[in-house]
Amino acid sequence: MSELEQWTMTFENADDKEQIIDQLMHDYSDSILHLVFTYVKNRATAEDLTQEIFIKCYEKLDQFNQRSTMKTWVYRIASNHCKDYLRSWHYRKIRVSDRIWDSIPAKSKQVEDEVVARSEEASLSRAVLSLPIKYREVVFLHYYEELTLSEISNVTTVNVNTLKTRLKRAKELLKDKLNEEVYL
Repeated sequence: MSELEQWTMTFENADDKEQIIDQLMHDYSDSILHLVFTYVKNRATAEDLTQEIFIKCYEKLDQFNQRSTMKTWVYRIASNHCKDYLRSWHYRKIRVSDRIWDSIPAKSKQVEDEVVARSEEASLSRAVLSLPIKYREVVFLHYYEELTLSEISNVTTVNVNTLKTRLKRAKELLKDKLNEEVYL
């Protein structure tokens, strides 16, 4: 059991809760931000929703019952919060077109390698983000967050066999999308 999960069993006052939330934010804020971005495809909105998610975690911390890991619990809150947002009036009626891609610093020393790597990464990112949410979600959680299918099932409340099918279908869709780009 992690130190964080041991804290949750013993917190007595607001200071303990704040300490736990600080640790949660330290451990998972970047991962949650990336997960949220895969849902909303907008950096500013993803940052706002990530803050809301950690506020919700703070408010619901006393409801954490250790039937899952703290990571799974936070991811489930994030996933549900994003789905609620996508069903909201605000999202459906007011869409602001925003720049999705930030420039990502490359680690290669060769300019040509850097350009090729950025181009390939951008193509793959665009292809993943163009997938329907049910496929995008499983691809992100499995390949980017390296969660097992059973952990993804805990986060999304979707059957493991259904997730396997979605992952297989997502790979097929990605392959088709990337092949289309090559031939354009």
